Amino acid sequence: MRETDPGSERKCLEILRILRDSRDPMGAKHLSERMAEQGFILSDRAVQYYLHHLDELGFTRKIGNRGRVLTNLGIAESESALVGDRIGFVISRLERLAFRSTLDPHTCTGDVAYNLSYVRNEDLDSVRSAFQEVLSADIGFFGTYAETTNDPRVPKGHTGFMTVCSITMDGIFQHNGIPVRMAYGGCLNHTQRIPRGFNHLIGYKGTTIDPLQLFLYAEMASIGNLIRTGDGVALANIRNIPITAMGRAEEIMASLRQNGFHLPVAAGSGVLNVPSDPYQSSIVIYSGMNLIGRAYECGISMKTEIGAGTIPISRILSE
Repeated sequence: MRETDPGSERKCLEILRILRDSRDPMGAKHLSERMAEQGFILSDRAVQYYLHHLDELGFTRKIGNRGRVLTNLGIAESESALVGDRIGFVISRLERLAFRSTLDPHTCTGDVAYNLSYVRNEDLDSVRSAFQEVLSADIGFFGTYAETTNDPRVPKGHTGFMTVCSITMDGIFQHNGIPVRMAYGGCLNHTQRIPRGFNHLIGYKGTTIDPLQLFLYAEMASIGNLIRTGDGVALANIRNIPITAMGRAEEIMASLRQNGFHLPVAAGSGVLNVPSDPYQSSIVIYSGMNLIGRAYECGISMKTEIGAGTIPISRILSE
């Protein structure tokens, strides 16, 4: 970052993070509001100062009167700088998305968190086929997805795929008064199409990379085998809620199932090799990343941003 003051460096990095998560250019006023949400109280003028500094470093550029966007150099800097600060950043970002997810489980209206992937147009049919395999096997989080060519993050000659991110579930629970904690991402082993237990788990606290992306790129899932033979490994998340809230959570999940969501895989204390807690129930849910994982297994090159933002679920359903 080449900024001698550690406090200023952290402010600059937070600006880079916010811009990286934004679909559109952002100006100083909007950035000041978003910075305040993260505990950085800065005037619009102060944000302008930091933006000019980032412009000089080549990390940001101005888009007319619309605001700033990251350059490729800025994207790289946001991903590599201050690794220590980024410990726990993954779950912090997902928790913010959860709060902004406003889906009503009964009417299936409101905003959901989503993952954004993009592929070359010549791979479209292959991706659609891979996604459909997962959807038909009911090992995704939601029963459909959307395509887009209008997102500025999707390069020319490519098509974007928006899949509902399971962090939406946390937002639904929160807005219905249920405390929830995203605990683990893991590799869930199946035999004869029955979930038997987790082979591997990584906690979301204290990591700088999404656990499911790590498992995916390490080729530790076998989604295609699971679909074809009934024996294989799928990606799933574990979230914990108070035992006393389990009845209410089951009612919410029943409504979600009626609206196309595939959940839960299992729920309870100590299920599927999940570490148990005497006061907590674990809810295991298939990840929307299983769609991406199946395409990856088919040899398709995809770029994916987990928790890319929030959009009205009508955008997904209208495709």
